Amino acid sequence: MKKNITIKEIAKKSNVSVSTVSRVLNNHPSVSPIKRARVQEIIEKEGFQPSMLARGMVSNKTRTIAVVVSDITNPYFTSLVSEIELAGGEQNYSLLLFNTMTAGRQKKADSGFIERDTFKTILEKKVDGVIILGGEIDRDQPQNEYLHALEQLNEQVPVLIIGQKQENCSCSFLERDLEKGVFLSVQHLLALGNRRIGFVGGEENVKITTQRVQAFEKALSLYHNYEPSLIYLSDFYTEDGYQSMTSIIEQQETLPDAILAINDRVAIGAFRALADHGLSCPKDIAIASCDSFPDGDYQIPRITTINQHNQILGKLAVTRLLKLINDEPLEAIELHSPDLIIRESCGIGRKRAE
Repeated sequence: MKKNITIKEIAKKSNVSVSTVSRVLNNHPSVSPIKRARVQEIIEKEGFQPSMLARGMVSNKTRTIAVVVSDITNPYFTSLVSEIELAGGEQNYSLLLFNTMTAGRQKKADSGFIERDTFKTILEKKVDGVIILGGEIDRDQPQNEYLHALEQLNEQVPVLIIGQKQENCSCSFLERDLEKGVFLSVQHLLALGNRRIGFVGGEENVKITTQRVQAFEKALSLYHNYEPSLIYLSDFYTEDGYQSMTSIIEQQETLPDAILAINDRVAIGAFRALADHGLSCPKDIAIASCDSFPDGDYQIPRITTINQHNQILGKLAVTRLLKLINDEPLEAIELHSPDLIIRESCGIGRKRAE
């Protein structure tokens, strides 16, 4: 078996320094055309495949981004990670995925400890930057030990968090406009004649839940009446939508006109609960969602939902992280704007008695 040539051997055969070979591998402009041609000739002749370590010899970069996600089975995270990988690939960066499993059905206790341990592993991998999706940082009040470990990580490698800003954290945040999506959904439901509107899904003491419920209360209080008894929090998954809708059916003397689910998965669970009780959407209860997931257009009924534009979010996250990695200034950005997708699950409106 032919032994793979080393960078030192390429440098010797090309009559250049090891650092010059590394610059060629990193496509650095500060190499003369003659030297670059000699090095590339040897690389092609020997069929050399550079390792990430070799590429980083001069730049001290591995061109690798760590992505920390709390549950890769969650379609929101799956979609966003895919967009981050595509955007990173366009910049010749690869991803190392860390699925902490601190959310979802496989949820483990003490998420803060698990994620702190993950940070240690990330530092061992010598990545250039870190993107964090969900987990302890999304809580209304993250553990102090977790925040301390996160600050230590950020001191050694740039960290970008896709989520709502934590005032006591110095990491860079890329926020979503959670309020606008809720307002768009509530306005649509009201415009169709719905008046008693409930909210299902979302875990307590998590920022995305807290802010969406606050926006829900604000919107209904502005346009109509807010009923706290129609708030049924649980979690972010299909079974949670099922359980919450079941509770509404069994506990409410009069069914609400409509429900706003925290995401498409929760909405699907609510559909199933209605069917199991001889009811249907949108005939008996209209249902809208705050967060579109893949395949929402193929459910029965198709889900009226909010497009959070993960493609834009993923690309923006990579762009801003690379600026942090290269010590470039971050320009101010507006929160990316979600859009309402009107489908079948809200029906065409209710005839109301005057």
